[in-house]
Formats: sequence, C-alpha cells, structure tokens
Amino acid sequence: MEHRVGYRKLQRTTAHRLAMLRNMVTSLIDHERITTTIPRAKEARRMAERVITLGKKGGLHNVRLASQTVKDRVLLQKLFGELKDRYAKRAGGYTRILRIGFRRGDATEMAILELVDRPAAAPAAEEGAEKKVEAKKE
Repeated sequence: MEHRVGYRKLQRTTAHRLAMLRNMVTSLIDHERITTTIPRAKEARRMAERVITLGKKGGLHNVRLASQTVKDRVLLQKLFGELKDRYAKRAGGYTRILRIGFRRGDATEMAILELVDRPAAAPAAEEGAEKKVEAKKE
C-alpha cells in the first residue's frame, strides 16, 4: 500500500520532473488540451488545478506564485483574465483526464488532459471547412 506518498516520481530527478510538469501545465493553459501518459496527466492535473485556483483569486502575490509555474507572461494574462472569468463559479475540478488507449511503441496507456468548459471548436477551422464545401458546390 502507498499510504502518505505525496506524489509520483515519474522516474526522473526532481529538477527534471518539475521542469516537465511546469512545461505541461504551460502547454495545457496555452492549448487547453494535451496528450500524455496517465501518471504524467495525474501529476500535471494537480499542478494545473493549483495554478488555476491562484488565477481565480487574483492579486499580485498570486500572480507571483503562479509565475513560478507558468513562465510565459502572455499565458499568465490568459490565466488571470480569460480563465479567471471562465471558472469564476466553479469550485475546483477545472481539468478532466480522458483515457485514449495504448501507445503503439511501448504500450503505455495514454490520456488527454484538457480544461473543462472550453470552447467547442475553433471558429476559423469551421469557416475554412464551410468555404471548401461552398467551393465544391459551385
């Protein structure tokens, strides 16, 4: 049994693991959806939930705390602006993990880590598809 074990080590040194998780959280905030392994997704989710909660609280101190994880200023603005408004009424549970099967190379179980309540689809992609359909009709 694994009682009182605080986190997964993911077979990496501390510095490598923290850098990897910071990068994953940054990518999650940027793209709002990433594909990774199950254990990595579970650890990244923990960090992402904390950062989004800091974004909801607002304030200079929380900006500085969040900047320890998210190094990109543009993404910090997104975190303390767009995501703050999106999750204002939600009391936690900002992410979901969807299992997508096994990786072909080594049969590792893969997952999609995504933010909940994200916009359905990119409008630009839909417009491009509609233009192609109209062009074929003509």
